[in-house]
Amino acid sequence: MITGATSGMALAGAKLLVDEGAHVFISGRRQDAVDEAVALIGRNVTGVQGDSADLDDLDRLFETVRGEDATFPLNARGTLFTIQNALPCSTTAARSS
Repeated sequence: MITGATSGMALAGAKLLVDEGAHVFISGRRQDAVDEAVALIGRNVTGVQGDSADLDDLDRLFETVRGEDATFPLNARGTLFTIQNALPCSTTAARSS
């Protein structure tokens, strides 16, 4: 899932992930921009209109992901746990520099 993926680096990242075989969920504030990004990516993409600063929009986005992608909770937890375990390493490295 990539928020703000209707342009720039986020859109390029979504395209790259799809090219590597992933199914990507993208979001953006304007429906027309989401539709254009979905058409540009072409396959293995689900677009959801929403503002990532709006909690109701985020709830709708995650409901869409949960409804279509059963592996999302596993992938999200894996990423979260990896980052949590890596954080102490980054503060230790910063202190020793």
